[in-house]
Amino acid sequence: MSTERRALFVISVAAELADMHPQTLRTYERKGLVSPFRTPGGTRRYSQQDIEQLLVIQELSEQGLNLVGIKLVLGLREQVLQLLTENQRLKKRFTRLQADAAVAQPEYSMVLRTPPNWPWSTR
Repeated sequence: MSTERRALFVISVAAELADMHPQTLRTYERKGLVSPFRTPGGTRRYSQQDIEQLLVIQELSEQGLNLVGIKLVLGLREQVLQLLTENQRLKKRFTRLQADAAVAQPEYSMVLRTPPNWPWSTR
């Protein structure tokens, strides 16, 4: 598991890192804006990625978006990231296929001949 995704921080530490009140983090979780990991005992654990998400939420809120707007923006952001990842994967595959086709394709040459009984034939 990457360091960014490892759930390390309890809610009080996460709130301090994001410069928010712990109740705000609970509200954001209820609204579906952030999804911290839950231990078997139910304790919330936040990752560095969650903290970064909280900072983005804070920035969007400061720019005047309400929570519904923020959720929409976050969803669109996630879709864009998925599309960019898929685009990169397809580009790599296309490049591989082009390289394979260039190696595997024999060269052909064409010779065009006009049939002798065509009216515009020069013969």
